Amino acid sequence: MSGPVSDAPPIEPAPVRVIGLHSRFGDHVVHEDLSLTVRRGEVLAVVGGSGAGKSVLLNTIIGLKRPQGGAIEVYGQDLARVSSAGMADIERRWGVLFQSGALFSNLNVRDNVAAPRLEQGGVSREDAALLADIKIALVGLPAEAGDLKPSELSGGMRKRAGLARALSVDPELLFLDEPTAGLDPIAAGAFDSLIRDLSRTLGLTVFMITHDLDTLYAITDRVAVVADRKVVACAPVKELERSDHPWIREYFHGPRGRAAGEASLRNNRD
Repeated sequence: MSGPVSDAPPIEPAPVRVIGLHSRFGDHVVHEDLSLTVRRGEVLAVVGGSGAGKSVLLNTIIGLKRPQGGAIEVYGQDLARVSSAGMADIERRWGVLFQSGALFSNLNVRDNVAAPRLEQGGVSREDAALLADIKIALVGLPAEAGDLKPSELSGGMRKRAGLARALSVDPELLFLDEPTAGLDPIAAGAFDSLIRDLSRTLGLTVFMITHDLDTLYAITDRVAVVADRKVVACAPVKELERSDHPWIREYFHGPRGRAAGEASLRNNRD
């Protein structure tokens, strides 16, 4: 006798699952049994001290570094077992903004933004250019920026151009590596607001590496703390403020942490 048939849609796997990750460079162990799950639709930030392995974690998730143990799953697919075609399908679902922007210096912004779409195929150069102009506008750049080379842009504009390129193929998952590094406070705040608005309007899942306390308070849903070679906590900022872990306490209750928290309270009151 069969049971009742459920009309509920199937539960889709998490965008990212890191399971028992081990990473090292020679004899230097970076991660040891590190685990982390990124929830669909959230803005999750990863923080940790210098040398904690934040960028190593990001590079391992996007396949730039091979782990020494454990597993990385993206939308339920084990990256160590997926075929080349399957990996290409996964890569179409994510976009990456590296800290430097990683723009091609010899191309103008429009061609930089169009490049991932053209690499994916199935679109003419003319259509790719039109789609690039849409993405350029989406990230708040003026239309004339499309004709400029990266060297002709300010630091904040280069970040936005890099973000436009990361969004070129309409990803569901966005990886950001220190997105506000090198920006002045006003530009950094504007970029935070842009990420928050895009994540909401486009339904993006955002995974970012950052050390910017203002960013943590302004736009994150959860923050994962990497210390002692693993994720020692993953929770909203307000919960982390109550943590007894020495590094977390020093991070959030030091002078900069207190200033960021007080600024967040003022902004919420306003």
